[in-house]
Amino acid sequence: MNKSGWVRVYPDRGSGGQAAARDVAAELRRVIGAQGSARVVFASAPSQLEMLQALAREPGIDWGLVEAFHMDEYLGLPSDSPAGFGNWLVANFFRAVPMGEVHLIAPGPQPEEAVGRYTELLTKSPIDVVCLGIGVNGHIAFNDPGVADFHDPQPVKVVELDDVCRQQQVDDGCFPSMADVPRSAITVTIPMLLSARRLFCVVPGPAKAEAVRSTVVGRLSTECPGTILRTHPGCTLYLDSESAAALRDALVV
Repeated sequence: MNKSGWVRVYPDRGSGGQAAARDVAAELRRVIGAQGSARVVFASAPSQLEMLQALAREPGIDWGLVEAFHMDEYLGLPSDSPAGFGNWLVANFFRAVPMGEVHLIAPGPQPEEAVGRYTELLTKSPIDVVCLGIGVNGHIAFNDPGVADFHDPQPVKVVELDDVCRQQQVDDGCFPSMADVPRSAITVTIPMLLSARRLFCVVPGPAKAEAVRSTVVGRLSTECPGTILRTHPGCTLYLDSESAAALRDALVV
């Protein structure tokens, strides 16, 4: 299925992030008003920073009624490492809002036990909202092309990270060199992410242009995991002029 109207392009990453935050906030207000609470999965990445900062400023959200999760975590980092995705979200978002509950992936010495614990928490009730991005290699969460499975039977799993993904972490300033980037991680899988009612996907910057093009007009394939987002009726993609650059001759957006 190829949707129309799901791609939105903004002049810069700031305006795109603010637009996404407005839409996420509106959905949270709607969901909380309808059912009394909301369950949300957040991505942890510099690409999400403008959206998260704007979301923290949105009025009228009863954050005490929100249960928050995140979508991936490295294996082998110290529990207090600032490069840890849970720690990044705490520093850049969760400290700014009085969240009702926050569930962080804590791999510890037994990753498979952590997978089981997080699976139980995540699948307890439906997920209402996912705030995500797309990687340089087209990954969503840490579902890189080599491990992505559109029909994955597991909601959460341990994965090996490919070199493109690991290099992105260096280029994003999260690690000083490839040697410092862990080789494996825990990730929420693609079917689990797509089980949410609404997906808000924020993808700014020139490094993402080819992944965006593949996502929007490429062949549906795990070679670019982001292509699966086209099949979700409640997904919106927020781009800036740089990330949308490769679309100009391929699609009117």
